[in-house]
Amino acid sequence: MSSSSKGKAVEQPYELPWVEKYRPILLDDVVGNTETIERLKVIAKEGNCPHIIISGMPGIGKTTSIHCLAHQLLGDAYKEGVLELNASDERGIDVVRNKIKLFAQKKVTLPPGRHKMIILDEADSMTAGAQQALRRTMEIYSNTTRFALACNLSNKIIEPIQSRCAILRYAKLRDIEVLQRLLEICAAEKVEYNEDGLTALIFTAEGDMRQAINNLQSTFSGFGFVNSENVFKVCDQPHPLVAQSIFRACLKGDIDTAMDKLDDLWGQGYSAVDIVVTMFRVVKTFDEVPEYTKLEFIKEIGWTHMRILEGVGTLVQLGGLIARLCKLNMKPELFRL
Repeated sequence: MSSSSKGKAVEQPYELPWVEKYRPILLDDVVGNTETIERLKVIAKEGNCPHIIISGMPGIGKTTSIHCLAHQLLGDAYKEGVLELNASDERGIDVVRNKIKLFAQKKVTLPPGRHKMIILDEADSMTAGAQQALRRTMEIYSNTTRFALACNLSNKIIEPIQSRCAILRYAKLRDIEVLQRLLEICAAEKVEYNEDGLTALIFTAEGDMRQAINNLQSTFSGFGFVNSENVFKVCDQPHPLVAQSIFRACLKGDIDTAMDKLDDLWGQGYSAVDIVVTMFRVVKTFDEVPEYTKLEFIKEIGWTHMRILEGVGTLVQLGGLIARLCKLNMKPELFRL
């Protein structure tokens, strides 16, 4: 060891979560919602950005798209020209009157024809009073500042703000789009995986890219290999194969086997909601169930889900569901009056 390095702690490389490490910087890198992204690319090219609202499910690229747009509009002036407020910040009337207004009044050197941007993430959680105060601020400072609101439900944004904005709606990402990005990350991080593992990641994510990447990193960190068993351990969801075996027993009218499988899941500590949601997601794509029977199964599962959400999340409730599913496939002559 050289004298210059004695007594100094060796700095460990700072490892970002993969969600942040592989977050797109340019609109070209954003996955999914191609038509909407193309509209944003036109805005980025022409430079005249309107106030915008982007609505959609969590983890599908709403906030990322806005940041990419800001990067391409403002270039090196991005840090000075963008104010981001998240749901974790206090966002009552005082914030709108002080923080947002001060930023809108601030003089910043920007590229010609560009505007400062205020990004309000999770805008649907803003108080009604703050939204009312925001509507006037948007008008007064529209010459210098543009607002971009990301929200899960656009109907929670008051009508006056909606009418001042271009509304872009994002759909859930398709499985092939999630798979493509997972394969890119696996190649970059030298992740060992099999096909079942990636299928499990896509199944658990339900179109949420953020969750898919987080689950990939958690599984690889915890087990060193991404297969379906490890993924479902990390995600802590009932395994779809168990749900399939329950449906097979129900198709035969075999209540004993179906209840045994259900008892196993309950014994592992899964809640009634976990079990019934997994059953619903599995039955939708389970080819062994005839189409008419599938419709009846979904109907029964839907009713049970509703009762569970109302507070009756017991094993008896799930047992009643299994009994009704078995009854659908039993021949009438087996029933005694």
